[in-house]
Formats: sequence, structure tokens, C-alpha cells
Amino acid sequence: MTRFGKYLDRGLKDLAREAVEGALASAGVDKGALQVAVVGNAAAGLITGQEMIRAQVVLRELGIGGIPMINTENACASSSTALHLAWLYVASGMCDIALALGVEKLSHEDKRRSFAAIGAAVDVEAVQMLIAQMQADQKDKPAGEASEGGGAGQSRSLFMDIYAAVARYHMRRYGTTKEQFGRVAVKNHFNGSLNPHAQYRERYTLQEVLDSPLVTEPLTRLMCSPIGDGAAAAVLCAGDKARQFTTKPVWIKASSLGSGQDHGPDEPGIAERVSKAAYEMSGIGPDEIDLAEVHDASAPAELILYEELGFCAPGEGGRLIDSGDVSLEGKLPVNTSGGLIAKGHPIGATGVAQIYELFLQLRGEAGERQVKGAKVGLTENGGGMVRNELAATSVHILTV
Repeated sequence: MTRFGKYLDRGLKDLAREAVEGALASAGVDKGALQVAVVGNAAAGLITGQEMIRAQVVLRELGIGGIPMINTENACASSSTALHLAWLYVASGMCDIALALGVEKLSHEDKRRSFAAIGAAVDVEAVQMLIAQMQADQKDKPAGEASEGGGAGQSRSLFMDIYAAVARYHMRRYGTTKEQFGRVAVKNHFNGSLNPHAQYRERYTLQEVLDSPLVTEPLTRLMCSPIGDGAAAAVLCAGDKARQFTTKPVWIKASSLGSGQDHGPDEPGIAERVSKAAYEMSGIGPDEIDLAEVHDASAPAELILYEELGFCAPGEGGRLIDSGDVSLEGKLPVNTSGGLIAKGHPIGATGVAQIYELFLQLRGEAGERQVKGAKVGLTENGGGMVRNELAATSVHILTV
């Protein structure tokens, strides 16, 4: 994995090289042994103009060619989708060694271009209709009463408006507080301060988080994931071949991928459905998870995921963060890497970066942020939005 950050002077090829060469060296696998490669990327077409053959472009520079290469574009779940497909290749017996890579170049001199790229992970036709309606409504308002809207020139991610709306609903329904969302951010910034791969390594008090610039109520800047660039890669190997390369294999016990669907307000959402499938596939329940990396694009997203993943009952997410059980020294540490908030969120690389953190933790190689006795880990990576539900979500369960 590269360190996540804003690298205006680095391109996709350079970022991919660092991650892939590092993964191959770690695995003790020669690039010539790879039998398939799956590459996740979400925004290159809108940021750099590179479309259609991103895998072939970045891997050819590394001398990797000839093998099947698959490009996966699935919003923020692009590289966890790549890992899922690489896992399918190996688990099905079609090949013994596969590469999964996530790489993203999201930063741009014009930040509005980055936000516009992120904002494309929605039903754009529906959003355009909504903006047109908002603009029509504002024509009838007296001067000074116009509300802030989105659009191509927006100065923040459209998704933060969505996360904020979900957070406000949770607050109304369960009494969750802004301070509880803030504690999620405090925890993740602390964990990120211990992670040399994190984009941001500063620690903050709860008051500093709450006092940071408001994005949209109740979200402050320090509760939101940043724009950044980076890459992460993983080598997958058939179980009966693993001992040829390592005495400390990490096993993928479940790989579950799903899409959003229409459902009633009291019916299970996508994270609950996909995690349930992973629990059933692995035979491991939420009470057996030792640590988790979840998709905290905003602090409220993590708190709500505690409930959707079965770590606590509905409405109990606020109490869980207050208890300290999800802190580094707690019963179920969540986002030991610093999560998307501190580690960073180059969206096409995020899923495999979560896997990288579990890999280190389960092998006892996470340094200052090591979770004692970690044997079972879970990742949850979601992306895009259609009709008020994530467009795609992936859950993986890993063990040693």
C-alpha cells in the first residue's frame, strides 16, 4: 500500500507500481506467476481522461501482460469488488494466483473537478431533476433566502449532504448526538496518528472536532473523509499452495458483494443484507469479530454501521462509541487504520486498503496500533447511491 495523500505530481502508473511491487515482494511471488489481475478504479475517466483499459495501462508498465485483466468500476467499492472477483477466480479453481489492485488519482488542481467526479456516483438524471426543481423553487424566494444547492460548481462532495441527512434522521429517531458522531472522528484520528500510511496523522480533542469548520449540519470537516490519491494491492493464492509462500497465511473466509434495492423503511438495508451473507458463508457471527475496517466516509456512517453489521442493536450505535468498546483497546476495535477519515479515501483504492490493514493486524504486524490476539477481522466497503441506498457494498471476513 502507498501512503494515502494528495500527489499532484504522481500518476496512476507510479502509484500502482509502488503498491504492486510491494505486494509481490511481501508475498514472495514473481510477477510471472500471476495468472489473472483485477484492477479497481472509479474516477480516472473524469480526472485524468483514462477510460476503459486502466488495468492494462498501469500493469503493462510493470511488465505484466498476457494474462486476463479485468477493470472494475463500482464507485467507492471498486477495489473490494476487484478483490471479490480475484477471490472468485481462485476459489473456483480457475487459477492459483491472482492480483487485486485498487488505484485512484482523485486530487486535482481544481477541487471542484474532484467533487464532481465523486458526485457522479449517483443517479445523475434524478439529481439533475432535483437541482432543477430546487432552482425553480428558489425563484419564488425573497432575496437572501435562497438555500445552498449542489451542481457542477459545488465546493464539497454531494455525498456529505446525503450523509448529513441520514445522520439527522438517526438523531431524531434514536436521540444520537453530534458529540457521539464527534467521538467517532476523535477515535479514528487517534488511530490514524499511529499509521504511517495514513493521509492525516494529527490527534484532535472532541472540542476541536466539533469546532472545526461546518460542512453541513451535523458534519464538521474533521468528521469527513478527505480527497486523496493512493493504491493498495493484494496477492491471493489457492489454499493448497499458500504454504509454498508463507508460514503465516491470512485466509479469506467470506467474500460477499451486493447492490442496493428498493425496500421498506423497516426492512434490512444493503450493509445488513451483505454482512448477513458473509456471516453465513464463513460460519462466523458478528460477536466473533475481533476487529473491523468499515466505510466511514463520514463519522455518522461508521456509527450507523455498528448497528447494520450487528455489532449492536438498532439505535445503540451512540452508546457503543460512548462505551469505548470500539477504541483501539476495546472489545471490538473499529478502523484501527484511522479509517477513511484519517487514513484517507482515494475511492478506488479504499477496499483493498482495508484488506491491507486486516492483513497486518491478523499477522501481528501493525506496530503501535496492533490489536492484541486478533484472529478474525471484517471489512465493509460501500459505494455510490441510488434511491437513498448505497449502490454497492462488499463485506469480507478474514482469519488466521
